[in-house]
Amino acid sequence: MKKFFVLLLFLMPFSLANAQQNGSSSTADTAWKKIYRGTYPIISNLVHTKLDVRFDIPKAIMSGQAWITLKPHFYPTDSLTLDAKYMDIKEVAVVKGNTKSRLNYSYDSLQLHIHLDKTYKKDEQYIIYINYISRPNEFKSKGSAAITDDKGLYFINPDGKGKFMTQIWTQGETESNSVWMPTIDKPDQKTTEEISMTVPSGWVTLSNGLMVSQKKNTDGTRTDTWKLDLPNSPYLFFMGAGEFAIVKDKYKNIPVNYYVEKEWAPVAKKIFGETPNMIGFFSKILDFPYAWPKYDQMVGREFVSGAMENTTATLHQDGAYQNARQLVDGNSWENVIAHELFHHWFGDLVTTESWSNITVNESFADYAEYLWTEYRHGKDAADEVNYNEMQGYLMSNSSNKDLVRFHYQNREDVFDAVSYNKGGRILHMLRNFVGDDAFFASLNRYLTLNKFQPAEAQNLRLAFEKVTGKDMNWFWNEWYYGSGEPHLTIQYNYENGKERVVVNQTQKGRIFTLPVKVDVYSGADQKQRYNVWLRNASDTFYFNSTTKPTWVNVDADKVLLAVKNDQKGMAEFEQQYKYGSEYLDRREALEYFAAQKSSNLVQGLSDKYSGLRTLTMDLLQSAGLWDVPSTLGIIEKVAQNDPDKKTKAKALEILAKTKDSRYLNLFEKNLMDSSYSVAGAALQGYAAVNPDKAYEEAKVLSLDAEGALADAVSDIMFKSPDPADFDILYNIYANGSLSEGKLMNTMKFANYLAGLSNTDQVKKGALAILDLRNQVPSQYRENIDPLFKQAFGVISAAQSRAGKTDIANYIQNLMK
Repeated sequence: MKKFFVLLLFLMPFSLANAQQNGSSSTADTAWKKIYRGTYPIISNLVHTKLDVRFDIPKAIMSGQAWITLKPHFYPTDSLTLDAKYMDIKEVAVVKGNTKSRLNYSYDSLQLHIHLDKTYKKDEQYIIYINYISRPNEFKSKGSAAITDDKGLYFINPDGKGKFMTQIWTQGETESNSVWMPTIDKPDQKTTEEISMTVPSGWVTLSNGLMVSQKKNTDGTRTDTWKLDLPNSPYLFFMGAGEFAIVKDKYKNIPVNYYVEKEWAPVAKKIFGETPNMIGFFSKILDFPYAWPKYDQMVGREFVSGAMENTTATLHQDGAYQNARQLVDGNSWENVIAHELFHHWFGDLVTTESWSNITVNESFADYAEYLWTEYRHGKDAADEVNYNEMQGYLMSNSSNKDLVRFHYQNREDVFDAVSYNKGGRILHMLRNFVGDDAFFASLNRYLTLNKFQPAEAQNLRLAFEKVTGKDMNWFWNEWYYGSGEPHLTIQYNYENGKERVVVNQTQKGRIFTLPVKVDVYSGADQKQRYNVWLRNASDTFYFNSTTKPTWVNVDADKVLLAVKNDQKGMAEFEQQYKYGSEYLDRREALEYFAAQKSSNLVQGLSDKYSGLRTLTMDLLQSAGLWDVPSTLGIIEKVAQNDPDKKTKAKALEILAKTKDSRYLNLFEKNLMDSSYSVAGAALQGYAAVNPDKAYEEAKVLSLDAEGALADAVSDIMFKSPDPADFDILYNIYANGSLSEGKLMNTMKFANYLAGLSNTDQVKKGALAILDLRNQVPSQYRENIDPLFKQAFGVISAAQSRAGKTDIANYIQNLMK
């Protein structure tokens, strides 16, 4: 499961403001803190699951038959409890040969309690038959930051009147597949499976494993049967169907296919085409070949998360869709693809035994993004991923949460920045501590010993201990079974031929044990490395040096998950930028230069890594140093020649702020750039120096505008509102998925609609605003709804003033 915390961090201020208005949460229920969430007891084991389902699409219901093979786990049992949420149960029977014998049962709308026909002993298998109807829209629960809804089975545009292609898909994590199939919906269960889906004959289907048969029916439908002969957890079962195009690819002899809407078929391989290379890369570094018979990926509309690693059949949200021009700026979905694929080792092959141990799934998938980026795009790019993920954790205010969490209010709560961001950074530290060879050998041992089984964090510890010969309890107790992170203040002093380094841990609570690498530099790039341990609130180290070191680099590999106050001065940071080999060495120096408003910051415009060149321009603006003539000269060269499109766009944005006509030719030259980012920045600049012609240029560019270019076009048109531009502005606002930019433009769009007299346009635009509001995760809507209410209020008031009371009341009541 791939989450998206960046947008949620944008929404967080709305949540905080609402919390402040409504008072402290100190009175909230805390009884859950005393409830231990251990591994689920296993009374019966799933063995095989066979399903035969048919969809009533207009009614958004599913008729199903299930044949579930089970056996007692250890103790004899004469009863069985299955998860089956909000179903109509028609029949429950035990199957013996060709005979079905009805069984007594009770049903409480969430679980089916079955009285078996006899007492079954360990390893004695039996088959339960259930005839049922799934009504997913009747199941009401709540999601999480990672999974915004949990009704299991989704009918998108079932009446065919919506803007998206009619389609069906499922989402099982955490325990939602039991809305559409009776099962033991726990992650520590494993079962082989066979699923038959009956769909309209023009549709295609996707499920786990391989399609083993297709049968045309006389009623205009077709039945596809999919089968997976390897054990799979119930939450990883998947069904998807619709009029998708199938773009075929492969890794060696393994089918790798992409299910996309037909209009996106021409770019499917541009979006997903690295997948075979990823399979090869992950198989190599783990020394463990991809274990499954195929790997397919589907893009679903209105998906309730970022993406989901259903075994052999990953589902992505529609944010994966990017046209050829968007991909010029880089594939924004590439790390999501890597994340979900890596789950096919960590999560699907070896599965968390309980949601408390979700780290063995999600922390690894999070770290896969680093591993792939390092391999494909270089270490600087990977270290930027690492830095951003760490900041995401630090900004999440989650320092009080353990990584392995045996106490939580709702199982969905563990899908957070601790399980993802922090867990990935912990693996990065572990890799550095034991070394690459031992790290990947340990992962191989963990996978080999636990394949097709559930596991927990202790299984991972034992694998590392066996490979390295080291006791690792101290690391697991500190990072897996503890919370928080170290806050380090680092001080330096040279006297009497010794460099003294004092490291104070200033965080509240426990003191961390940290292995730390320290590089002591003496002239140019000559260095001596020392391995030290931090174990106390204050640790002092002395390093012999005949002359004062030019600088000292504590945490030389820049791997610590920590907040650091590194008390170096300008001379030391100058050396750090010049000779530090790591991304974070240079970033720390650039941020120091910016804080000191030092001209040293300008050298970052020539950094070897585009991400730091872009950062430098942001820092120049925040430090107020961007408009120095000599600096603008360098920025102009970046705008002219930088090979990275996003860096070039940032340079154009800064030049646009000057409103200097000498850059007009540069802006005009880039208006038709293949990159939306570059073209958007160029249009901003063109509007700044040639405002009289900007509107007409924006109208021309609006024919193909996404991202930054769409924002630039709409900004210009909002400033010169014209009713004739409705279709342009509506399409820019209504198309695509929820984003920070769209939320920020909501009031601008509302004010534009308030100036229109065409009632149909006003209503259509208001519904687009409502649609965006409904894309906000439900747990954040209460906090951000004031923005949308204000927007509807502006539109409604304008209609009232025009005497259109009916439409004014309609719009005012849209959110009621």
